[in-house]
Amino acid sequence: MNKNAALVAHNLSKSYNGKAAVDDVSLTLSAGSVTAFLGANGAGKTTALRLLLGLLTPDTGHTLYGGRPLHTWRAPARAVGAVMGGVAGHPKHTLRDHLRMVAAGVGADDEVVGAVLERVGLTAAAGRRLGKLSLGMGQRAGIAQALIGDPAVLVLDEPVNGLDPHSIHWLRTLLRQLADDGKAVLLATHLLAEAEQLADHVTVLAQGRVVAQATAAELGDRATGHVIVQGPDLDRLLPLVRRHDAVLESTGPGTARVSGIDRFRIGDYAAEQGIPLHWLEERRPSLEEFYLSVAQQEFAAR
Repeated sequence: MNKNAALVAHNLSKSYNGKAAVDDVSLTLSAGSVTAFLGANGAGKTTALRLLLGLLTPDTGHTLYGGRPLHTWRAPARAVGAVMGGVAGHPKHTLRDHLRMVAAGVGADDEVVGAVLERVGLTAAAGRRLGKLSLGMGQRAGIAQALIGDPAVLVLDEPVNGLDPHSIHWLRTLLRQLADDGKAVLLATHLLAEAEQLADHVTVLAQGRVVAQATAAELGDRATGHVIVQGPDLDRLLPLVRRHDAVLESTGPGTARVSGIDRFRIGDYAAEQGIPLHWLEERRPSLEEFYLSVAQQEFAAR
């Protein structure tokens, strides 16, 4: 097992009425990193998170926090904190009182409440009733609640839903800071832009199954990009394209898209054969394009 692994999930599966919601999902979270858990709505992300957190019993598989099951932790809040959609509590309780109750429940001192309120920028709102919190404040309050036990792992399910751009920027900065402090952060989202800007590692879920898992850079390397080529005699590139089982597609007069071969070999071949080229540009797919590609392959396979 990875020595820096804060969470390791092995072969988690869960079915309802004979239909698999989560199918053989394995996941490793490393301390000091942000992992994006990507999937369209209905891909099984929330069910997988509930299995990770022990809120659902898996049909198969198990999850270890720091090398042991969550139920063996005397204070589970030290192992993991979760944000599954704002903050849960009596709407007439103030935010400060609610967090004090949470702190008492996890064996933390009242002083922690002030610290987490400051960290999430809610010190001025500490006396506000939970029922009066805005959506953005509720998301921050949920994070404060999750941080009360100073957990090694932080799990967030679609935390940016409904947030304004300022709040999204704040959340992105906070999660990066928490990872830099040594926490393992799992961010479940269908917003690929967030994963591209924040994640160190990416796990892609489609129809309840993991279809890709690597660092963000490695996933980009796996994806098939293309090269934009411009020149007056592009038909002469066809022998190179055929030799490498690549594809040349004309996109206009003197312009073509070549996939299956990189720009270096195209340029070398053109120089050897005296083929004039005016432009060579390699375009790598975005994480969104890669996600759509692997998800489509998974759907087609079923």
